[in-house]
Parts: sequence; C-alpha cells; structure tokens
Amino acid sequence: MSVKWKGKDLFDLVCRTLGLRETWFFGLQYTIKDTVAWLKMDKKVLDHDVPTEEPVTFHFLAKFYPENAEEELVQEITQHLFFLQVKKQILDEKIYCPPEASVLLASYAVQAKYGDYDPNVHKRGFLAQEELLPKRVINLYQMTPEMWEERITAWYAEHRGRARDEAEMEYLKIAQDLEMYGVNYFAIRNKKGTELLLGVDALGLHIYDPDNRLTPKISFPWNEIRNISYSDKEFTIKPLDKKIDVFKFNSSKLRVNKLILQLCIGNHDLFMRRRKADSLEVQQMKAQAREEKARKQMERQRLAREKQMREEAERTRDELERRLMQLKEEATMANEALMRSEETADLLAEKAQITEEEAKLLAQKAAEAEQEMQRIKATAIRTEEEKRLMEQKVLEAEMLALKMAEESERRAKEADQLKQDLQEARESERRAKQKLLEITSKSSYTQSMNSSTTALPTDLPSFNLISESLSFDFKDTDMKRLSMEIEKEKVEYMEKSKHLQEQLNELKTEIEALKLKERETALDILHNENASRGNSKHNTIKKPQAQGRRPICI
Repeated sequence: MSVKWKGKDLFDLVCRTLGLRETWFFGLQYTIKDTVAWLKMDKKVLDHDVPTEEPVTFHFLAKFYPENAEEELVQEITQHLFFLQVKKQILDEKIYCPPEASVLLASYAVQAKYGDYDPNVHKRGFLAQEELLPKRVINLYQMTPEMWEERITAWYAEHRGRARDEAEMEYLKIAQDLEMYGVNYFAIRNKKGTELLLGVDALGLHIYDPDNRLTPKISFPWNEIRNISYSDKEFTIKPLDKKIDVFKFNSSKLRVNKLILQLCIGNHDLFMRRRKADSLEVQQMKAQAREEKARKQMERQRLAREKQMREEAERTRDELERRLMQLKEEATMANEALMRSEETADLLAEKAQITEEEAKLLAQKAAEAEQEMQRIKATAIRTEEEKRLMEQKVLEAEMLALKMAEESERRAKEADQLKQDLQEARESERRAKQKLLEITSKSSYTQSMNSSTTALPTDLPSFNLISESLSFDFKDTDMKRLSMEIEKEKVEYMEKSKHLQEQLNELKTEIEALKLKERETALDILHNENASRGNSKHNTIKKPQAQGRRPICI
C-alpha cells in the first residue's frame, strides 16, 4: 500500500478483490482507544488516528444494513457477506435471538453449508463440531447436544432443494426481524443526566433504557427528522414537525458524536434512496442478477433431472437384480421338483413291473390248478370214499382256482393303476421340464436387460461526509407520502411473517418444559414480555407526540 493512498483507494482494492459492486453498505473499521471508527474515503489512510503498532488491522464489515434484505441485496457476494456477519453477531450474542428462532436459523446455516439433507451421509453426530447456537440458548435448557442436533436436523430436512444463496437469504429474512438487528448503540445522557442508549439503524433513531435494548422508549423515523447537529459533546435532533420540541443529549466523547453523525447521514441517504427509482447502475446489477439467477436455476433443474434419471436407473437395476434372484430361486425349486418327479416315476415303473410279473405268475398257477383238476377228474377213484375224497379235493381245487383268479384280477387292476400313476408322473415331469425351460429363457432375457441398464452414461451427471460539518439537514418534499408508504410496508411485512411465527411458536412450546427458568437473562425476560403482549420490532416504535411545544421527556 502506498503512503499516499486514501481510504477510498484501500476500500476499492478490497471491493475489487471480492468482486463486490454494492459498496455503499460496507466500510473499513478499526478500533482506537476502545472506540470503533471507520476509515474515511477522502482522507489518507496514514493520516487517520490509527493504532501505531504494526500491522494495522482493518475489518471489512457492513456499516449500513438494508431494511429488506431480499429486495435490496442484489449480488450473491453481498448476501454472503451479510450472512456471515449477522450469523457471527448472533452467535456472539451481539444480536439477541430467542431460542426457537436460533434453531430455525441454525437449520438454514446447515443447509447453506452442507446442501440437501441425506440420511445416508448426514448421520447422527455430523453437527457435533459445528457452532450453531448461542451459548446463552444452550445453557437455558436441559438438553443434550444430540437433542439440539435432532431438532435442527428436523428443520434442515425440510429445506431440501434450496441452494446456498437461497438458504442464506432465508437466514437474513428471519434475522432482520430481530429487535437488535442492524442497530448501533451509543451511551448518552439527557439534560437531566439520566443514562440512556441511542440506537441508530436503517429506520431511524431510537432512545432506549440501558437495561432494555429490545424496546425503544421513543423513536424518530428518518422521514420525520428535519435536522441533526452536534456542538462539542451535545447532540440535537430536530423533528420535522415544528410543534414537537427538539431532543438534546450528551455523549461521552467528541469522537463518538462524529461517528453518530456519520451513521445518521449514511442511513438517511440510504433510506431516501430506497424510496426513489433505482439508479442505472443498480438497474444493470439487478438485470444481471436476474439473468444469473435464471441461469443457475436452469442448471439446478438440469442437475436435478440427471439425478432423478440416475436414481430411476438405479431403482430399475435393483428391481431387475431382485427379479433375477427370484427367478433363480424359482428355477432351483423347479429343478428340485423335476428330480423328485423323475425319482417317483422310476419307483412307480419298477413297482408296476413287479406287479405285472406277479400277475403272470398267478395266471400260470391258476392254469396249472385247472390242469390238475382235469387230471383228477380223469383218474377218479371208483369207490365212494375215493369219490367223496375226490369231490372234496375237486371242491378245494375249484375254491383255490377261484381264489387265484380273484387274486390275479386284483393284481391286474393294481398293475393298471400303477401304469396310470406312471403316466401321470411322466406328464408332471414333462410340465416341470417345460417350466424350467421358460425360467431359463426369462433369466437370459433379464441378464441382458440388466447389463444394458447398468451401463449408464458416465457424464450424467455514496454518501458525502465532511469531517468539519457539525450539522446535517434532511430535505424531502414528500415526507408525508413516505410515512404512508412505510406504514403500508409494515402491514404487508407482518402478514408475510405470520406463518413463520406459527412455526417458531410450535418449537417454543415443544422445548418449554426443558427450560431452566433461573438461567433466563434480562433480555430473555424482556423478549417474553414483548411476545406475550404481541409486540414485535415493527410495532414497538413509539413516535414523539406534538403537544403544544412541550419538551420531550424520557
């Protein structure tokens, strides 16, 4: 860095390095004697009252905050820088965030870092090393890290499909509704010597009780302030309505007064700028941002389609593999049934053959018995006794022949039955062989389909600040119109946040039983009181009333 460099030279170098064009939100901050200061653009860097030790450290930070991040922040790098700064302020507890909103913000921070939730990748304990919640919130409940992770992951899973820039913007949209978001606080005293806090933000000036940074005692919107000035340590705010008395206060240091005036001028300029037509530069930036967003959207859709096709192909492959295994099991069972059928057929054939041989043998014996009977008749004994004996033998022979004939007939029927069983067994064998052939042909077809399916393509997937100025006038001919527009914007914004509030209330109810009441901080108690009254950042602003030139009492 050259010794002749001005603050603007160093600031522009940083912005070019980052590729940042929305430079009006940012500045280079340094600390001197426990007081925050910002590098002046038109003054040499080394002429500033910077610390003498080397190296000199400057912090590139947002100096002014947008009223509506979604509408005002155009570049993705601008959104990312605001996301990082606001996230750090919440975790460092410089911005108060209630527990339920802390969990929701943490889920968007996880989505921005890890992308879509995948239970196979993001397993239990994957957030163990992440700093996602303020320590105040963790200490307020009897909950283990695993329990916090479970609740963060439940919301994280619902953000599927959001890109990093979208998740970061959702984070900012929630954070901008927090009471301390974008407010710079300064210790002041009124004429009576009462200690107060002055808050400067994008909407105006606010006066707080030192113990309550959430709800201002009184507020001066930018469109209702006519002039701000300071003399030495006394600061004066003149309202636009001349019926309302001026408000005066003292700060601790002249350096602080200069800083307050810087912030007032910058915030007021941006306040008026938002309510006018965009400059040509901003219009160009917004057009480029829309084109870039459309291009990224098309790219995301293409990747989503490729991913879907790949998943479908994998499901088809898995189904074919499952079907192939099923067919193999069916083939094995059919083969075993065929073997059993063949064995049964062989046994039946053998039994039929034996039965047939036995029938032939009985027929032969019957014929021999018939021959014997005929021989006995031919050689009959003449005597009666012999005749009687002969008749008895003949009778016995006839009975034996009859019995053998019946046995022969039974054996013949048994042989016929066995032949019929054999025929049926062979028919079963034929059907089993046919089914095996069908299964074999299906298996060949499935394997060819499987090989063709698994072969997937590999490529799938400016403000002007004069240091000597002691006064700044705010001039606008349409202040009343601006006031009406602001009120209308407040109503619309509150309607949009209704659904989100319902989600937060649901989580708050779920974890309320685990809260340790004795660990609640003063800000926790104040926030709960505001919530029970239905108060929010946008409806707690109390404006000074015109009361016949009576002084403002705080």
